[in-house]
Amino acid sequence: MEPRVKTSGARSPRMLVHMCCGPCSIIPLKSALKDRYDIRGFFHNPNIHPYSEFQKRLSAVKTLAGYLSIEIICDEEYRPTAFVKGMKASIPGSPKFPPKDSRCSFCYSTRLEETARTASLNGFDSFSSSLLYSRYQDHEEVKRLGVDLGKKYGILFYYEDFREGWQDGIDASKEMGLYRQKYCGCAYSRIERYAGEPPQG
Repeated sequence: MEPRVKTSGARSPRMLVHMCCGPCSIIPLKSALKDRYDIRGFFHNPNIHPYSEFQKRLSAVKTLAGYLSIEIICDEEYRPTAFVKGMKASIPGSPKFPPKDSRCSFCYSTRLEETARTASLNGFDSFSSSLLYSRYQDHEEVKRLGVDLGKKYGILFYYEDFREGWQDGIDASKEMGLYRQKYCGCAYSRIERYAGEPPQG
Protein backbone atom coordinates (compact mmCIF):
# COMPACT_ATOMS: atom_id res chain seq x y z
CA MET A 1 0.00 0.00 0.00
CA GLU A 2 1.37 3.40 -0.95
CA PRO A 3 1.59 5.83 1.97
CA ARG A 4 -0.57 8.90 1.76
CA VAL A 5 1.55 12.03 2.05
CA LYS A 6 0.33 15.34 3.41
CA THR A 7 -0.43 17.89 0.73
CA SER A 8 -0.49 21.66 1.05
CA GLY A 9 -3.54 22.85 2.97
CA ALA A 10 -4.70 19.35 3.86
CA ARG A 11 -4.49 17.66 7.22
CA SER A 12 -2.24 14.65 7.67
CA PRO A 13 -4.12 11.33 7.68
CA ARG A 14 -4.52 10.03 11.22
CA MET A 15 -3.25 6.59 12.17
CA LEU A 16 -3.62 4.65 15.42
CA VAL A 17 -0.70 2.26 15.92
CA HIS A 18 -1.04 -0.62 18.35
CA MET A 19 2.12 -0.88 20.49
CA CYS A 20 2.85 -4.34 21.85
CA CYS A 21 5.98 -2.99 23.58
CA GLY A 22 8.55 -0.22 23.27
CA PRO A 23 11.32 -1.91 21.25
CA CYS A 24 8.98 -3.41 18.63
CA SER A 25 7.18 -0.07 18.16
CA ILE A 26 10.20 2.02 17.17
CA ILE A 27 10.39 1.14 13.47
CA PRO A 28 6.61 1.14 12.79
CA LEU A 29 6.16 4.53 14.47
CA LYS A 30 9.20 6.08 12.79
CA SER A 31 8.06 4.78 9.41
CA ALA A 32 4.59 6.27 9.80
CA LEU A 33 5.99 9.58 11.05
CA LYS A 34 8.37 9.68 8.09
CA ASP A 35 5.37 9.22 5.78
CA ARG A 36 3.74 12.20 7.54
CA TYR A 37 0.88 10.49 9.28
CA ASP A 38 -0.63 12.11 12.34
CA ILE A 39 0.23 9.29 14.75
CA ARG A 40 -1.20 8.12 18.05
CA GLY A 41 0.15 5.08 19.83
CA PHE A 42 -2.23 2.60 21.45
CA PHE A 43 -1.18 0.32 24.31
CA HIS A 44 -3.74 -2.45 24.73
CA ASN A 45 -2.16 -5.73 25.79
CA PRO A 46 -4.33 -7.74 28.20
CA ASN A 47 -2.20 -10.79 27.40
CA ILE A 48 0.85 -9.62 29.35
CA HIS A 49 1.69 -11.45 32.58
CA PRO A 50 2.79 -11.00 35.36
CA TYR A 51 1.94 -7.52 36.65
CA SER A 52 5.60 -6.50 36.99
CA GLU A 53 6.14 -7.32 33.30
CA PHE A 54 3.01 -5.39 32.33
CA GLN A 55 4.28 -2.31 34.16
CA LYS A 56 7.74 -2.52 32.57
CA ARG A 57 6.28 -2.66 29.07
CA LEU A 58 3.82 0.12 29.77
CA SER A 59 6.65 2.29 31.06
CA ALA A 60 8.74 1.53 27.96
CA VAL A 61 6.02 2.65 25.52
CA LYS A 62 5.56 5.87 27.49
CA THR A 63 9.31 6.49 27.34
CA LEU A 64 9.34 5.86 23.59
CA ALA A 65 6.40 8.21 23.08
CA GLY A 66 8.43 10.89 24.80
CA TYR A 67 11.43 10.27 22.54
CA LEU A 68 9.26 10.49 19.41
CA SER A 69 7.03 13.31 20.70
CA ILE A 70 3.79 11.48 19.99
CA GLU A 71 0.64 11.06 22.05
CA ILE A 72 -0.43 7.62 23.20
CA ILE A 73 -3.65 6.08 24.45
CA CYS A 74 -2.96 3.57 27.23
CA ASP A 75 -5.21 0.85 28.53
CA GLU A 76 -3.55 0.44 31.91
CA GLU A 77 -5.89 -2.20 33.33
CA TYR A 78 -4.12 -5.49 34.16
CA ARG A 79 -6.50 -8.37 33.44
CA PRO A 80 -4.70 -11.55 32.28
CA THR A 81 -7.28 -13.85 33.90
CA ALA A 82 -10.07 -12.60 31.64
CA PHE A 83 -7.74 -12.86 28.65
CA VAL A 84 -6.78 -16.49 29.38
CA LYS A 85 -10.41 -17.47 29.97
CA GLY A 86 -11.44 -15.91 26.67
CA MET A 87 -8.59 -17.52 24.82
CA LYS A 88 -9.28 -21.00 26.19
CA ALA A 89 -12.99 -20.64 25.45
CA SER A 90 -12.14 -19.84 21.82
CA ILE A 91 -10.26 -23.14 21.34
CA PRO A 92 -12.23 -26.37 20.86
CA GLY A 93 -11.85 -28.67 23.85
CA SER A 94 -10.33 -25.89 26.00
CA PRO A 95 -6.98 -27.72 26.45
CA LYS A 96 -5.01 -27.12 29.64
CA PHE A 97 -2.03 -25.89 27.62
CA PRO A 98 -3.45 -24.48 24.34
CA PRO A 99 -1.40 -24.93 21.13
CA LYS A 100 0.69 -21.92 20.16
CA ASP A 101 -0.98 -21.22 16.81
CA SER A 102 -4.47 -21.11 18.31
CA ARG A 103 -3.65 -18.97 21.31
CA CYS A 104 -1.52 -16.53 19.26
CA SER A 105 -4.28 -16.05 16.70
CA PHE A 106 -6.71 -15.21 19.51
CA CYS A 107 -4.17 -12.83 21.03
CA TYR A 108 -3.57 -11.02 17.74
CA SER A 109 -7.28 -10.78 17.07
CA THR A 110 -8.11 -9.44 20.54
CA ARG A 111 -5.56 -6.64 20.38
CA LEU A 112 -6.09 -5.74 16.73
CA GLU A 113 -9.85 -5.64 17.12
CA GLU A 114 -9.68 -3.22 20.03
CA THR A 115 -7.27 -1.07 18.01
CA ALA A 116 -9.58 -1.05 14.97
CA ARG A 117 -12.62 -0.32 17.15
CA THR A 118 -10.89 2.53 18.99
CA ALA A 119 -9.55 3.98 15.74
CA SER A 120 -12.96 3.88 14.11
CA LEU A 121 -14.73 5.45 17.10
CA ASN A 122 -12.19 8.27 17.32
CA GLY A 123 -12.08 9.34 13.68
CA PHE A 124 -8.74 7.86 12.64
CA ASP A 125 -8.18 7.12 8.96
CA SER A 126 -6.24 3.90 9.52
CA PHE A 127 -4.67 1.60 12.08
CA SER A 128 -1.60 -0.60 12.22
CA SER A 129 0.44 -2.62 14.71
CA SER A 130 3.99 -3.13 15.93
CA LEU A 131 3.28 -6.87 15.65
CA LEU A 132 4.30 -6.46 12.00
CA TYR A 133 7.86 -5.74 13.16
CA SER A 134 8.65 -8.88 15.16
CA ARG A 135 10.27 -11.86 13.46
CA TYR A 136 8.77 -14.07 16.15
CA GLN A 137 5.14 -13.37 15.27
CA ASP A 138 3.01 -14.97 12.54
CA HIS A 139 3.25 -12.09 10.10
CA GLU A 140 0.70 -13.38 7.59
CA GLU A 141 -1.86 -14.07 10.31
CA VAL A 142 -1.47 -10.55 11.69
CA LYS A 143 -1.90 -9.15 8.19
CA ARG A 144 -4.98 -11.30 7.48
CA LEU A 145 -6.66 -10.35 10.75
CA GLY A 146 -5.84 -6.67 10.32
CA VAL A 147 -7.38 -6.54 6.86
CA ASP A 148 -10.50 -8.42 7.99
CA LEU A 149 -10.97 -6.23 11.05
CA GLY A 150 -10.45 -3.11 8.96
CA LYS A 151 -13.36 -4.19 6.78
CA LYS A 152 -15.47 -4.97 9.85
CA TYR A 153 -14.98 -1.51 11.35
CA GLY A 154 -14.84 0.44 8.09
CA ILE A 155 -11.27 1.61 8.51
CA LEU A 156 -8.07 1.04 6.56
CA PHE A 157 -5.48 -1.41 7.91
CA TYR A 158 -2.05 -0.03 7.13
CA TYR A 159 0.20 -2.91 6.16
CA GLU A 160 3.97 -2.73 5.90
CA ASP A 161 6.61 -5.40 6.45
CA PHE A 162 8.55 -3.70 9.24
CA ARG A 163 10.79 -6.74 9.76
CA GLU A 164 13.25 -5.21 7.32
CA GLY A 165 14.15 -2.77 10.09
CA TRP A 166 14.76 -5.54 12.66
CA GLN A 167 18.35 -4.71 13.57
CA ASP A 168 17.78 -0.96 13.41
CA GLY A 169 14.98 -1.37 15.94
CA ILE A 170 17.17 -3.41 18.27
CA ASP A 171 20.00 -0.88 18.06
CA ALA A 172 17.67 2.06 18.65
CA SER A 173 15.98 0.42 21.66
CA LYS A 174 19.38 -0.15 23.27
CA GLU A 175 20.44 3.44 22.61
CA MET A 176 17.23 4.67 24.24
CA GLY A 177 17.65 2.32 27.19
CA LEU A 178 14.19 0.81 26.70
CA TYR A 179 13.21 -2.30 28.61
CA ARG A 180 13.70 -5.32 26.34
CA GLN A 181 11.43 -8.24 27.23
CA LYS A 182 12.55 -11.87 27.22
CA TYR A 183 9.28 -13.47 26.05
CA CYS A 184 6.21 -12.59 24.00
CA GLY A 185 3.87 -11.69 26.85
CA CYS A 186 1.31 -14.24 27.99
CA ALA A 187 1.74 -16.79 30.78
CA TYR A 188 2.11 -19.61 28.25
CA SER A 189 4.88 -17.87 26.32
CA ARG A 190 6.66 -17.20 29.61
CA ILE A 191 6.54 -20.89 30.50
CA GLU A 192 7.88 -21.83 27.05
CA ARG A 193 10.66 -19.26 27.26
CA TYR A 194 12.00 -20.49 30.55
CA ALA A 195 11.55 -24.12 29.53
CA GLY A 196 14.20 -23.59 26.89
CA GLU A 197 12.28 -22.13 23.91
CA PRO A 198 13.76 -19.12 22.03
CA PRO A 199 12.75 -15.61 23.20
CA GLN A 200 9.62 -14.13 21.59
CA GLY A 201 9.75 -10.45 20.66
